[in-house]
Amino acid sequence: MKASNSRLFLTYSIIVVAVIFSMGRIIIPLLSGSERTIAILTFLGGLIIFFVIIYNIFEKYIKPVRSASLVAEQLVKGNYKARTYVSQYGEAGKLSNTVNVLARSLQEMTIQEKIQGNQLETVIDNMESGLMLIDERGFVHLVNRKFSAIFGRKVSDYIGFLYYDVLEQENIHKAVQEAFLYEEKVKNSFTISMEIEKRYIEVVGAPIFNEKKALKGAVLVFHDITGLKRLEQTRKDFVANVSHELKTPVTSIRGFAETLLDGAMEEKELRKQFITIILTESERLQALVHDLLELSKLEQDELKLNLKVIGVSSLFNTILPIVKHQAEQKNISFSATIDNTIEMYVDPERLKQVFMNLLNNAINYTPSSGEVRLNIHLVDGFVKITVSDTGIGIPEEAKNRIFERFYRVDKARSRNTGGTGLGLAIVKHIVEAHHGTIHVESEVNKGTRFCVLLPSQ
Repeated sequence: MKASNSRLFLTYSIIVVAVIFSMGRIIIPLLSGSERTIAILTFLGGLIIFFVIIYNIFEKYIKPVRSASLVAEQLVKGNYKARTYVSQYGEAGKLSNTVNVLARSLQEMTIQEKIQGNQLETVIDNMESGLMLIDERGFVHLVNRKFSAIFGRKVSDYIGFLYYDVLEQENIHKAVQEAFLYEEKVKNSFTISMEIEKRYIEVVGAPIFNEKKALKGAVLVFHDITGLKRLEQTRKDFVANVSHELKTPVTSIRGFAETLLDGAMEEKELRKQFITIILTESERLQALVHDLLELSKLEQDELKLNLKVIGVSSLFNTILPIVKHQAEQKNISFSATIDNTIEMYVDPERLKQVFMNLLNNAINYTPSSGEVRLNIHLVDGFVKITVSDTGIGIPEEAKNRIFERFYRVDKARSRNTGGTGLGLAIVKHIVEAHHGTIHVESEVNKGTRFCVLLPSQ
């Protein structure tokens, strides 16, 4: 810009010099003596005056206006960093200042738009729901990462294509068509079959209007409701299981009570047998209600653990007589290897539940002359509790379900041993409440091994 201004000033200067020189060549030869000297000095003075005037005009008016014009051209091209020469004189100065203010405003607006665009892009890409934007012709203009994750394809596989060419689900087509047809929000759902499981997706479609209320497209939001579906199914299963588990003992108690009232009360042996059955079933019902209440407490977010530092050996010694007695009754060999130096920051009563549930299961599912072993030792800052047996084992397909409420590998045997089907669910909740983990290793007819890892401090 400076080189251009210099060339312009030089051009004007050459023109003025040429004009005055031409005038001098015409007038000076017509004069003589002192008149000629005066004329020469006059032309020289005029030339100087013209130079001064031209310089001032150029600096105060032409240069600012030309600079403002060039900056305006840069602004039109999108270069909002351009600035003009600032003149302090008259209207040209106002023009320069105004152009600079305009340039700064445009630059700030561009920066703000860029920031807002980045923020909006970040929000859209990090949404927990899939998003698709289509125009009035059905072409896809925008999809986010969650959408791509749901359908398992790249973003570039959707942008610029017709929605019905890249999405095969008929329920999505229906949602788009209804959003365009009725011009209101619509909702639908569909499933996507994955390699391992089925995913449940809810799609909400809404039309997009411009300021003149003309339909310009639609936005589709995809919610992955697989977790909600699982939760709903779990609730249904839980209600069904509770109803079934309660129905069996209640039916037995009522049936034998009615039989006694119908005349069996008079027969001593029969009366004793029926009352014994009623007692057994009522104890089973009581155990079931107790475990349900325990599980309910453990599942509450506000569960408070009574944590304290205790020695593992002293904790286990309180339950050792019970475990040994149960093992001796079934002629099962029981052994325990415990590092007596281990101390833990735990809730003692809850940890006793873990020991009792795991050891009871091991004894109950191990045939006579079998073995049950307990091992407690430190591993990389964690207390590892291992309960292993030589029992009936767990089938491979059941390993992922044994911690579910009421799930039983051998339903008949579980009921015969007095199990409620809630023991391992309780164990899992207690272990996780202590920020620990539990997993199982098992082989059918060879035995089972439960491993619990708990923080030592």
